[in-house]
Amino acid sequence: MAARASLLKPVRVNEISGDIVSSAMHVHAVLGPGLLESTYLACLAHELRKRGHRVATQVGLPVIYDGEKIELGYRIDLIVEGTVIVEVKSVEAIHPVHQAQMLSYMRLSGIGVGLLINFNVRSLRDGIKRLVDGDSWEK
Repeated sequence: MAARASLLKPVRVNEISGDIVSSAMHVHAVLGPGLLESTYLACLAHELRKRGHRVATQVGLPVIYDGEKIELGYRIDLIVEGTVIVEVKSVEAIHPVHQAQMLSYMRLSGIGVGLLINFNVRSLRDGIKRLVDGDSWEK
């Protein structure tokens, strides 16, 4: 039975990621590029909730340093079903610093799958980057 359960986990993460991408595409099709990040964030969270997903927004992320929890004001845009981080951008282009930020959030939170979504593109397919830290796609 445990082997069967472990086989279902990657499907669940992939299913959630697929729903996030589908929801983002719907939001982008309705709103188009050029709006503020906060607009896309709110609309994406709404769309995901409409589809039955648990969505946490603007989740505080402390840093644990030398055994101490230090609140530095880091915020994860969205966490969907406790398994996928979503960082929403509305920028000219995704830069390596955006990917580094996402990887840091993934490592600090212990959530190993993330979607970096830039809504400021003509075709949203060009604005989505999926990141995986280690074997987390299996969890």
